[in-house]
Amino acid sequence: MWTIFEAGRRWMLVLTVALACTACASLPRTPYTSADADAAVAGSQTRSWGDEPDAAFEQRVRASIAKASLKGQRPAYLTLSGGGGDGAYGAGILNGWTESGRRPEFTIVAGVSTGALIAPFAFMGPRYDATVKELYTSGVASSLLESPDLVSAIFGASIFSNDRLRDLVARYITAEFVADVARESERGRLLFVLTTNLDSQRPVLWDMGAIARENTPGSVQRFRDVLVASASIPAVFPPILIDASANGHAFQELHVDGSVSANVFTLPRTYLSDRSNRSGARGGTIYIVLNTSPKPAFQVTEDTTRAVAERTISMGFKEQVRNDLTATYAASRQIGFDFNVTYIDDDTSSGSGIGFDTARMRKLYDEGYERGRTGTFWRKTPPSLGPEPATRRVPVNEVAAR
Repeated sequence: MWTIFEAGRRWMLVLTVALACTACASLPRTPYTSADADAAVAGSQTRSWGDEPDAAFEQRVRASIAKASLKGQRPAYLTLSGGGGDGAYGAGILNGWTESGRRPEFTIVAGVSTGALIAPFAFMGPRYDATVKELYTSGVASSLLESPDLVSAIFGASIFSNDRLRDLVARYITAEFVADVARESERGRLLFVLTTNLDSQRPVLWDMGAIARENTPGSVQRFRDVLVASASIPAVFPPILIDASANGHAFQELHVDGSVSANVFTLPRTYLSDRSNRSGARGGTIYIVLNTSPKPAFQVTEDTTRAVAERTISMGFKEQVRNDLTATYAASRQIGFDFNVTYIDDDTSSGSGIGFDTARMRKLYDEGYERGRTGTFWRKTPPSLGPEPATRRVPVNEVAAR
């Protein structure tokens, strides 16, 4: 199984030729302006900027949390990070959590990259646990980085085509499934997926329940397109063109992997920092499943272009994740959310986290499953804040409160 760097090394010559062929690389796109981009997002009921959600979006978040509280439920927010094939860890956590009998119904679910592929099934509940397990342990994902596409590498924007990724998403995200998401959304629950708009260089947060509720001929395909876009690693898979319109004309936006913007998305920062939310959020719980290790890991680095690039990217990635966790922890304490995070331990994180090696995915799934089943997987502070007890069991009275 190739990692992104192994693929890149083998295809360096091909990509060199591709750079020389930029004039024929792709068809010209319809031009549009920054004002068009802002208007297109602001004019949609299904999405907002992920770095600056609009008032309507934040109102939906507040309403969802308030509705759960009025029912006597503990508002539960689940967010699933990126991590490529290492999403198997999150799949195991969910399945083991169900087995433990402690898994709540989530008020809000958000996913980024591989977490976006898991998020709809986590949102729909334990009856889709077998589907999540199949995605990451059956070997079906191993085909995603097989057979590089020569035409795509030379004339397109990636080493691999996204045909297999699209087929994989379409296999599980059926019209019936999207209709089920719509029904759950009507109950006030929220499902979000993050993509990155390369044209605007900004994250876009998609309300997948709102897309599902549109119930139009194109809504199922739009639902699938957003999931594929969120999981489309730049240069590995091609970006996704998403139709948009504003100020009287139509155009297409270029979207890629949501983890380019943020590897984990929690509640909007403006919501988390608003002290007025304290009373309404009191008793809520946020669960962060990191399909990676955020902690530094020592390794003697080879003095090669590939090794230096890989370690540098890994370091920057981990630093971003630790910063996000620290900010979320501080904000959660401010508004009264119970903070919980789980992540892959250092001793199992030797892979790149991008490849889809079936043996590694099964190992990570088993680790996540055992932690979820025994209830020993939540950490109460981010790793950047120093040592703490490695695991935490959910108290029986807390389970009853849910």
